[in-house]
Amino acid sequence: QVHVAESGGGLVQAGGSLRLACTVSGSGWSVTGRNMGWFRQAPGEDRVFVAVISADGGLTHLKDSVKGRFTISRANAKNTLYLQMNNMKPEDTAVYYCGASDFSTDYAYTQKNFYKYWGQGTQVTVSS
Repeated sequence: QVHVAESGGGLVQAGGSLRLACTVSGSGWSVTGRNMGWFRQAPGEDRVFVAVISADGGLTHLKDSVKGRFTISRANAKNTLYLQMNNMKPEDTAVYYCGASDFSTDYAYTQKNFYKYWGQGTQVTVSS
């Protein structure tokens, strides 16, 4: 059984920074060589992609509204996926989820249905 866990959320003022982390465990699972991504869901809205990364890390896609502010990266030695969020805005407020796929491709997929395993999410709140 695969278990996904997000951490690092919290309350931050506009212009501040947070770094989210995602670890995946179980069944010999590793973030290395897997397609993974970060998604977020604001109250009353659908879950949408924020940042995704290809299996080899060579390709990433970021939501237009976070380009230049957010970075997705992977630390293979720590078996962890990160989302560095800088210059945060109130509209970034949401529950952030880490998605993990069984697939290993050189493309970065933005569709949430591509990702099979999800964590419980971590709340991020940006005050103005």
